[in-house]
Amino acid sequence: MVDLHVHSTRSDGTFTPTLLVDYAVEKGLSAFALTDHDTVDGLDEAVARAEELRTQGNSAVPEVIPGIELSTEYEGRDIHIVGLYVDYKDPAFRKPLQDFIDSRTERNHKMCRNLQEDGIDITYEKLMKMFPDSVITRAHYARYLLENGYIRSINEAFERYVGDRCPYFVPREKVTPVQAVELVLAARGIPVLAHPTLYHMSSTKLQALTSLLKDAGLMAVECLYPTFTPKEEREMFRLASRFDLLPSGGSDFHGANKPKLDMGNGYGGLRVTEGILKDLKSARQARLDETAKKVP
Repeated sequence: MVDLHVHSTRSDGTFTPTLLVDYAVEKGLSAFALTDHDTVDGLDEAVARAEELRTQGNSAVPEVIPGIELSTEYEGRDIHIVGLYVDYKDPAFRKPLQDFIDSRTERNHKMCRNLQEDGIDITYEKLMKMFPDSVITRAHYARYLLENGYIRSINEAFERYVGDRCPYFVPREKVTPVQAVELVLAARGIPVLAHPTLYHMSSTKLQALTSLLKDAGLMAVECLYPTFTPKEEREMFRLASRFDLLPSGGSDFHGANKPKLDMGNGYGGLRVTEGILKDLKSARQARLDETAKKVP
């Protein structure tokens, strides 16, 4: 089995990239994609750990797929595009990512000021000290508020403080999903529309979005996801088939930030086969070959 959607401490997970590799070995996965939010900073560590284990003679080390999850905005909704097999060391790819991070940083300073005005002892510097080497997301705010006694649960943080409709929330400037697809393609990766049912769009609107992204070069849809019901899963496979897109899938593992959701099998029933990964890799190679033919 494989897992094509996993997060580390470099964004809002609780496992370091090193521990993710070790855990993937323990889970018996043949491959997993590290897809942190708007950053690729954990990939070198994960790749190095996998190589270290191989040199020690461990034959069960999974393939570490370099990935990312890009946050975008479409008609007022937060839409995520996963990129698989991105050339994450390409400077032309990393520059826009730094712009993503800078936008997050500015938003975080504003959110901290909003919370301070309501008597909460929080600063961006305190968040960074508590979560070093991480791209700060709302999950980090929730953890900070919980551990400092302001709330009783993570869900309460999103209901009262950092949810989209909360008075303290500050949206950040985002790219469009089309731009994210184009960015992943420019990095020779596979763009995937992540967890479509979570956007709570009508079937008509979701098809319109998928059509738009297909025209931009979208290659896959996340059809296998821990929270999908059997009906939703069937609908996502039909959506992918309708637009001649491949299926992808993953646990969206965040460690302790998503309790009971496990790497590889989600809440117990997730199964992403090696065949799905093989088809994605073949499609990527075909696209690369086609692009190479067009180069004079």
